[in-house]
Amino acid sequence: MAPDDRGLIERVARGDESAFGELVDRYQDRLFTVAHRLLGNRADAEDAIQRAFLNCYLRSDTYDARWQLSTWLYRVLTNVCVDELRRRKTVGFLVEAPDAGAIVEKPGQRLDLRRALEKVPTEARLLLALRYVDGLSYGELAKIRGISINTVKSQLARGKSILRRALQ
Repeated sequence: MAPDDRGLIERVARGDESAFGELVDRYQDRLFTVAHRLLGNRADAEDAIQRAFLNCYLRSDTYDARWQLSTWLYRVLTNVCVDELRRRKTVGFLVEAPDAGAIVEKPGQRLDLRRALEKVPTEARLLLALRYVDGLSYGELAKIRGISINTVKSQLARGKSILRRALQ
């Protein structure tokens, strides 16, 4: 972890509001991107990052310094997003990769992808997004979700298999 991240979270844990503002400024864009990909719309993504930052502020004293600050923030955010997806009971996830337009050749393909993703369980869908859109490693995914690397690999394989079948 960068030394300034460690000092920053320590200041937040002591109740330093300016440090919290700095934390938000430093990470909000990255977290928004993840939340938007997982939840599918701007308003829900903004709500999710607000809840995640609030959780981080209220529980900053529980931060484990063995983790990178960004990993901890991702974990808090993905938990908030999973809760939102469960609350909805529907999937609001559509990968908006920069080259998504090149992949979609027919008008119905984007809708087909959305429908196919709806068949993938929430946890696997979340891991697919973080792995293939955000480029996180198996180790990072395991830490963020609080599961083993083998479970990450298994969930990804299951998600890809379900997605492949749904797109055929």
